[in-house]
Amino acid sequence: MTRFTRILWPCVLLLAIAGCGAREPPALPGAETPAPATGEPAVSVPAAAVVSGLPDFSPLVEAYGPAVVNVTTVAQREPASNGAPGLSPGDPLYDFFQRFGFRAPHGPAPPVRGEGSGFLISADGYILTNAHVVDRAREVTVRMTDRREYRARVVGVDLRTDVAVLKIDADKLPSVRIGDPSALKAGEWVIAIGSPFGFDNSVTAGIVSATARSLPGDAYTPFIQTDVAVNPGNSGGPLFNLQGEVVGINSQIYSRTGGYQGVSFAIPIDVAIHVKNQLVAGGKVERGRIGVTIQDVNQALADSFRLPRPRGALVSQVERGGPADKAGLKAGDVILSVDDREIERSGELPAVIAGIKPGTEATLAIWRDKSQRKIRIKVGELEDEPEVAARLPAGDSVYVAEIDLDAADALSREPGRVDALPRYPSTTRDISIVVDQALPAEDVRRTIREAAPDTLIRIREFDRYQGKGVPEGRVSLSLRLTFRSPERTLTDGDVQGAMDRVLTALKTAHGAIQR
Repeated sequence: MTRFTRILWPCVLLLAIAGCGAREPPALPGAETPAPATGEPAVSVPAAAVVSGLPDFSPLVEAYGPAVVNVTTVAQREPASNGAPGLSPGDPLYDFFQRFGFRAPHGPAPPVRGEGSGFLISADGYILTNAHVVDRAREVTVRMTDRREYRARVVGVDLRTDVAVLKIDADKLPSVRIGDPSALKAGEWVIAIGSPFGFDNSVTAGIVSATARSLPGDAYTPFIQTDVAVNPGNSGGPLFNLQGEVVGINSQIYSRTGGYQGVSFAIPIDVAIHVKNQLVAGGKVERGRIGVTIQDVNQALADSFRLPRPRGALVSQVERGGPADKAGLKAGDVILSVDDREIERSGELPAVIAGIKPGTEATLAIWRDKSQRKIRIKVGELEDEPEVAARLPAGDSVYVAEIDLDAADALSREPGRVDALPRYPSTTRDISIVVDQALPAEDVRRTIREAAPDTLIRIREFDRYQGKGVPEGRVSLSLRLTFRSPERTLTDGDVQGAMDRVLTALKTAHGAIQR
C-alpha cells in the first residue's frame, strides 16, 4: 500500500462515520469540539506519524563500502608458563596440576592470528582501526573489497582510547568522509560495516541508543552506544550516519554470553582523529590531567550543596601538589564546566581534561559554598605509565589516580584472537597491606600483575601512610584491584582465588602483611 493510500484511508473512514450520524454545526476556528452527549468517547483523527518509512542504506554502502578494509594480523604468542597444558594461571585447577608436577610442553608456540576491520581516511593510504586489533602484531595485512592486499605499517597505537593508525603504500584509494559525532541524537539511524567472524564487508544497521557513555576502565572516551549488531571481527570498522559520514569506530560490546546482545559501543570519530593527528605528527599522544578524584552528584548531594539540580563532577580528593591543588581546588567542590563546556556527569570530565594540551590554562566553573565561581588552572600532563604511588616519608599521604594496566585490552580478548570483543563484567576487591617504606611502587605493581596475569586489569592505590600500629620503617598501603575475564563472568571463587595468589605473592616477594 502506498504512502498516499495509507494517509487517505483514515479520512474515508471518518467520512463514512460522519455520514451515518446527525449533522452538527461547523466548529468555529480555534474552538474545542464538545464531547458527544451520549457519553461515548469522541472519534479523533490519528496524529501524523513522526517517523515514516525505512531508510535504504544501499547507496551509502555502494559509495563508501570500498573504503572499509579487512585487517589480519600475526602476533607472537606469549611463552607458556609452567603448569597444566591448556589451563591459565587463573584456572582453579592450575595450582592442582602444578603441584603434582605437570608441565606445559616446551618449544616455540605457534603464532596468534587475529582479524578485525578498518577504514581509509585518506587517498594516500592512512587507515584507522582499533589498537587492540594490531597491538603487538609483528605482521599486519590489509585487504580491500576488490581483493587487493597490502602489507601495512603501524604508524602508532594509543591503548587509552583503543585507536591505531596504519599506513599502506598506495595512492588514489577510496576514503570515507568524517562526520560530527556531537550532532548525533538518540534514536538516529546508523550502520556498521566490517568483517564479523571474517565475513568481509558485512553491513548491519541500528540506532543510536545513547551518547557520551562512560565505561569502566575507559575514562578518556565518551562512547557512542548503539544497538547495531557488532561481533568479533567488527572491531576497528566504521560507524556511519545516514549522510554517509563516519561518526565512530566500532570498538566493543557488552555481553554475558560472548555474542552480540544489543549493546554496542563506538569511539567518537573526533576523538580518534585527535589521536591520529598526534600519532602521525609525533608518534605519541599528549593528554591533560589536573589530579583529582571525582564522583557523580546525586539528588541528596545536590540538596546538601544547594545545587538547583544534580549535575557536574564532585571532587572527593585532590592530589597533593598537583595542578588542582596549586589552583586552589578543594574536596567538596563541584566542577560544572571546563572552558564553557558543561559537565553533566562526572564521567564526562576525564575525556574533556585529557583533550586539553598540557601546559595550557583552562577555566573551571565550580560550585562552592552554595554559589558558582570560576578558577584558572594550568593543566598538567598525564604520563603514559604513571607510578601507582610515589615513595613517601612516614606520615605523608597522597592519592594517586587510577592506573590502567598495559594488558587491560589484551585481557578482553577471546583465546587466540587479537580482537577485544566482547567484554564481561568486572569485579573489584580492596586490600590493605603493610610493606617496607622504601619499597618502590613499581615492584609492588609488578608482583601483583604476575600473580594474576589473566584476570587483573587495574590497580588503584588510595593511600600510603604511617598508620597506628605500623612498625617504624614500614607503611600501610590501601589498594583496589579490578578483575575481569576475557572468557566468562568471574565467580566469587575465581576472584577470591586470584586475591589469595596476590596476597601470597606479596608476602613471599616483599614480606607484606595483610591488615
